[in-house]
Amino acid sequence: MSDILLHSIDDRGIATLTMNRAEVHNAFDEALIAELTDKLIHYGNDVNVRVIVLRGAGKSFSAGADLGWMRRQGGYSHADNLQDAQKLAELMKILNFLPKPTVALIQGAAYGGGVGLAACADIVIAAERATFCLSEVKLGIIPGVISPYVAAAIGLRQTRRYAITAELISATEAHRIGLVSEVCANDALEETLETILRAICQGATGAQADIKDLLFQVANQKITEPLVTLTAERIAARRASVEGKEGLTAFLDRREPSWRQ
Repeated sequence: MSDILLHSIDDRGIATLTMNRAEVHNAFDEALIAELTDKLIHYGNDVNVRVIVLRGAGKSFSAGADLGWMRRQGGYSHADNLQDAQKLAELMKILNFLPKPTVALIQGAAYGGGVGLAACADIVIAAERATFCLSEVKLGIIPGVISPYVAAAIGLRQTRRYAITAELISATEAHRIGLVSEVCANDALEETLETILRAICQGATGAQADIKDLLFQVANQKITEPLVTLTAERIAARRASVEGKEGLTAFLDRREPSWRQ
C-alpha cells in the first residue's frame, strides 16, 4: 500500500481513498495525482465496489497543488507543462464521471485543486470548521482544469467572484452556493458519512450509474423532443433491465431486493 494514498474496501463494498500527505496538507503532486487516478479507475471498474469515499489525513482535506511541484512546473517547457496539466485534468474528469457514487469528506481546508476534487464528487460533507478557497489568483495562476466542474457546482456567477477574489469560503457559505451537500458539527463527520452511505447502499448500483450518466446528458439542455425521447428511452431500458425487474418483483413480493442482501 502506498504511503501517500491509503485505500481500503469494507465488507459492504465501500472503498475509501485517503490522501496521506498531512505534513503538506495533502497537497498533490505528480505522484499523488497518478495514484489517485489509478485507484479511481480501478474502483470504478470493480463490481464489488458500491461507493467511493475521498478524504484527507490530518487537519486539511487538500491544499491543492504542492508548492514544490508548482516550482518544478515553472521550469518546464510548454510541451512538458501541458502534459503535466493534462494529467491533473484527467484526474478531475475521471472523478467527475466515475460510474460509482462518490462522497468527499471535508474536515478542514480545501484550497485550489482541493475545491476541484470536492466539485467533482457527487456528495460533499463538510465539518463546520471546513474552509474553501479558489486561491490560484494569489499565485498569479488560474483554476484552469477545475473550472468546468466548479462552475457546474456553484454556477458561473459565484465562480467568477471567488476565482477572481480568492476569498475564503466558510462551510456554511459553501453549502449555500452549492459546493457542499451537507454541513455538520465538527465531531459528527463520521456519523453523517455513515448516514449517507447507508442511504446509497439502499439503491441499485446499475441504476445509480445510469442516473449519473443521464444527468450529465440532460443538465442545462433545452427540453426538446429529442431530449424527451432520450429520457423515455432511458427509463424504458431501465424497467426492462435485470435490476429493474428485480426491484419491482421485490417490491410486489414485499421482500428486500437482491442488492441489499
